[in-house]
Amino acid sequence: MVKKNFNFIVSGGEATGGPPIGPAIGPLGVNIMGVVNKINELTASYKGTKVPVEVILDTDTKEFEVKVGMLSTYALVTQALGIQKGSATPNTNSVGNLAFEQLVEIAKKKREDMLAASYKAAINEILGTLVSMGVTVEGKPAKEFQKLIKSGVYDEALSNLS
Repeated sequence: MVKKNFNFIVSGGEATGGPPIGPAIGPLGVNIMGVVNKINELTASYKGTKVPVEVILDTDTKEFEVKVGMLSTYALVTQALGIQKGSATPNTNSVGNLAFEQLVEIAKKKREDMLAASYKAAINEILGTLVSMGVTVEGKPAKEFQKLIKSGVYDEALSNLS
């Protein structure tokens, strides 16, 4: 049994049998459209966003497994806000406003890939990204919101997360 791993960056829900997937796995005799359909199924919720995927292929049986990688915090924020990119002048120009619930959802998605010891720490880490992107939370600049998190204002809301 020989397993080969392939890593691709695809547009969520829009992978095709063309490059980069087809030429990489086609010569191995695997059902390319089966792989593409599985990738599209697993990445459909990330439509229009670049998503890292790993295809693990058994070259003997032609069976495959698809794993979706974690998006960057930046990508999750742009997706949540429906924007293309952060602000060119984040200190003076805001490009969007996240609700507290959206911030928590991003933290839940990122949590296992972060070194943060708690959701409170994870949210503070994400808020750091929001500062450099020019994104506000609940109408407040991210730096100001960070102070509220650190002071414990949202501790009760965060205590339900595990």
